[in-house]
Amino acid sequence: MTKTKVIIYYIILIIISLFFITPFYVTLITSFKPLSEISIANMWNFPKHFSLEGFLGAYKKLAPNMKNSFYLTIPATIISAILGSINGFALSKLRFKYSNLVFALILFGMFIPYQSVLFPLIQFFQKIGLYGTIPALIIIHVIYGIPITTLMFKNYYEEIPDELIEAASIDGANLYNIYTKVLLPISIPGFVVVAIWQFTNIWNEFLFAVTVTNNPAKQPITVALVNLAGSQVVEWNIQMAGALIAALPTLIVYVALGKYFIRGLLAGSVKG
Repeated sequence: MTKTKVIIYYIILIIISLFFITPFYVTLITSFKPLSEISIANMWNFPKHFSLEGFLGAYKKLAPNMKNSFYLTIPATIISAILGSINGFALSKLRFKYSNLVFALILFGMFIPYQSVLFPLIQFFQKIGLYGTIPALIIIHVIYGIPITTLMFKNYYEEIPDELIEAASIDGANLYNIYTKVLLPISIPGFVVVAIWQFTNIWNEFLFAVTVTNNPAKQPITVALVNLAGSQVVEWNIQMAGALIAALPTLIVYVALGKYFIRGLLAGSVKG
């Protein structure tokens, strides 16, 4: 590759990067502006007086809903990851009759649109008394998370040699011990990948959050963020600050666990 081509590629990458960074730049500087400085004319300008009123106002309004999102996201992520791991183990290592059919039926759940099951879900939760609650959202996201977590763990466990399972079986380990003592200790990269994926998707989900939880006190942060818009005057600094606050947990998860993501996504920890 010639030096000219390299320079052209870098220029293209810089332009693409600026295209994606620009909205974040406007969001960031607007969140630090007092309301009196916000207008279309100076939307690109740095704030003349840095103010935290946007963040303080947004946090005051979003704090209860952020707790709701944590109450929803953490259990749903953990439960769906554990169920996906068990399914992945069964479908990759046990090879029972019709296992391929079972796997195909589980994956079919990935392609069921949310809108097609919305009304039956609402009616179901109303009948069992869970409509408008966080547990109802947890159940929904666990069920919708099982297909993708099963797929991820099945691919991960298929990289682990069958000889390892056979050796444990010869030593007298039953299925429970094989799973808990052999597979789980070497499944950390797989769990990291699933945790990042599920945490991000569940945290950012809006449709179920706004329809299944009709009580504002029980709604996750994605719904509360939409409700930040005023009826007459839009406080853009509060809305922009709220968007940053809502995005912060997923950003922290990526920063803390991102280096494990590709490693766990592409390969198991043991190679045959």
